[in-house]
Amino acid sequence: MAAVRQAARQDQFLDVVSRDEAEARFRAHLSLAPLGEESVALAEALGRVLARDVAAPVDVPGFDRAGVDGFALRAADTEGAREDTPRRLRLNPEVLTPGREPTIAVAPGTATVIATGGMIPRGADAVVMVEHTEAIEQPDGGVVVEVARAAVAGQFIAAAGSDLAQGETVLRAGCVLTSREIAMLAAVGLGSVCVWRRPRVAILSTGDELVAPGTPIRAGQVYDSNAAVLAAAVSELGGTPIPLGIFPDDDTALAEGLDRALSQGDIVLLSGGTSKGAGDIAHRVVSRLTDPGVVVHGVALKPGKPLCLAVSAGKPVAILPGFPTSAMFTFHEFIAPVILALGGRAAERPEIVPATLPLRIGSERGRTEYVLTSLVRRTDGGLAAYPITKGSGAVTTFAQADGFFAVPALAEQVAAGTALSVTRLGAGGAPPDLVIIGSHCVGLDRLIAHLEREGIRVKALNVGSTGGLAVARRGECDIAGVHLLDPESGAYNTPFLTEGLTLLPGYGRQQGIVFRPDDARFATCPTVAATLAVVRDDPACLMVNRNAGSGTRILLDRLLGGERPAGYMFQAKSHNGVAVAVAQRRADWGLAIETVARQYGLGFLPVQPEHYDFIIPSSRRDLPAVQRFASLLASDAVRTELHDMGFTVAVRDGDGD
Repeated sequence: MAAVRQAARQDQFLDVVSRDEAEARFRAHLSLAPLGEESVALAEALGRVLARDVAAPVDVPGFDRAGVDGFALRAADTEGAREDTPRRLRLNPEVLTPGREPTIAVAPGTATVIATGGMIPRGADAVVMVEHTEAIEQPDGGVVVEVARAAVAGQFIAAAGSDLAQGETVLRAGCVLTSREIAMLAAVGLGSVCVWRRPRVAILSTGDELVAPGTPIRAGQVYDSNAAVLAAAVSELGGTPIPLGIFPDDDTALAEGLDRALSQGDIVLLSGGTSKGAGDIAHRVVSRLTDPGVVVHGVALKPGKPLCLAVSAGKPVAILPGFPTSAMFTFHEFIAPVILALGGRAAERPEIVPATLPLRIGSERGRTEYVLTSLVRRTDGGLAAYPITKGSGAVTTFAQADGFFAVPALAEQVAAGTALSVTRLGAGGAPPDLVIIGSHCVGLDRLIAHLEREGIRVKALNVGSTGGLAVARRGECDIAGVHLLDPESGAYNTPFLTEGLTLLPGYGRQQGIVFRPDDARFATCPTVAATLAVVRDDPACLMVNRNAGSGTRILLDRLLGGERPAGYMFQAKSHNGVAVAVAQRRADWGLAIETVARQYGLGFLPVQPEHYDFIIPSSRRDLPAVQRFASLLASDAVRTELHDMGFTVAVRDGDGD
């Protein structure tokens, strides 16, 4: 009878608080920083979270390589080639297969046999497919090749660094590694990677009525579904579940299990035994914890009112309600964000869709109610949200729901026809918060890294300054990075603004001629004019150009004044592409920014400072992510970082809208 009297008194009366108050109390005693770094082999990195930004230690590809089987040659030698009037070129005495370094330069009137993936020899600027040629043996033992189609410079050549450039950010901290990201890490030669340690989550189920799945069951017993679904949910969130099994309604046994869980896990989850009915003892065992111990017992939620939250020596401990739907709701509301944070993952942002309630529902006044729904498409194309009324004890409710909506604590009913915001369950990836399209810059990479560390999702596409300007004019991006020189005024970027565009001043970069420090031809040229005189008079001094439409190409064409030095048609798509061509002796000089010249150990002769700015469609200017980008750019900390990278960060007068 003593046990009956104790149960009748319901000593475990709940001190109910609001959802926000419960979360505040819980998090006040937690450190939500990642648990620590560890290095894992690439073969074991699937699903892990990067702890540090990864920069490419090499260029990918590491050299100019052929994209087809055929012949490496000079495009100029094939001008006018047709089936009836092919151009004849003498073959050099070597065959370039993958892994073989060229030893013979391609001189005018010659070509070299090359296989797909072979390294492009010096002097060649195009590859023709073998299908468009015919090899003819000569009486002297040599071989000529007849080319039946004219080639253009760059044809069937994958330029060094065109995929990934040395020093380019490959992946950023916080990235969850899938097979695609692992391929990128392997492509730059990394055999291991630094990741955040996975949070270990110890899971205990409590209750005399529970039986492990796969074992016989008798009347009055239920299968323990909570342990399985919680373990799976932990894994989905990037944690490591530690299932400790089912514990009976016995204080001593459960206390021993709790001690074991605290010793093995970073987080402890119990399921059941937290309400105010007979046999609910889990809260009594957890209440013995200190530092600080129990911080919440009862939350004004439906389902999920009996939730108990505690902290012991910095470790989160939660007793989730025994009913499956209640357990999963409270898990996702209070525990899932903690697992994500400890594992270094960004907080999840569920998809919310508009829908209409087709029928009236009642609600219990005094606590926020989450209503699971099934979404049905209406004839007008909209969505109707039909409540699933099986109750929190039904194991199928959560699995069958398309989403849920919240009924405020003070509402007693929701009328039919009410417009709802439904949170999708199992929705796909959310769209980016910020779209940046235009010219690439390592300074912009640094800004993006800051944004993504704050949880702002960024999509960045590098299409050049001219391409970025066009996209901004069409309103298809939020920000376009540009460094466009107006040849008439000599001004950067502002002359290209049209109606509907505004300019956010960025920072300065120094453009200059890059060359190898050991190249004696440039050692005695202290000025740009002297350097240009050298390259003009020496046809063996090859340049590497930039792609048409880039700001650097516009500046270079202006500098050359219509002249086309040797190598003019050899184009790189980035500053890194210019630098690697010079460093690898495939070219002797080019135009690039000083930051990249330093990176590759090249000599640098300043030509002109330029402005790298950001064009914003006026309709996008007030977007929160755009405003955050602007405030980051103006912050002292970021300005210092950009200065240390070699950029000029002084704000220029007159560059507003």
